Amino acid sequence: MKRTTTRKSTLKRDINPMPTGLRELLIKHGLLKLYNARPAYQRNDYLGWISRAKLGATKEKRINQMLTELKQGDRYMRMYWNPK
Repeated sequence: MKRTTTRKSTLKRDINPMPTGLRELLIKHGLLKLYNARPAYQRNDYLGWISRAKLGATKEKRINQMLTELKQGDRYMRMYWNPK
């Protein structure tokens, strides 16, 4: 089921679209709620970073890193992140 509502973004840079199948992967791993709880800049950065991968293997590696960081809850792009 596709969502028809969109959140107004506070970002001043271009908004990156979610790659095909990523939403389903987040749902499959039970991480959609954690993904949506992240700040807009983090969600946008993850999407752009994943989309810029030229090779399928690189894209898969980046998706897996994002999923792992969401599970850990205190990492963002391999950096410590303290959620408030």
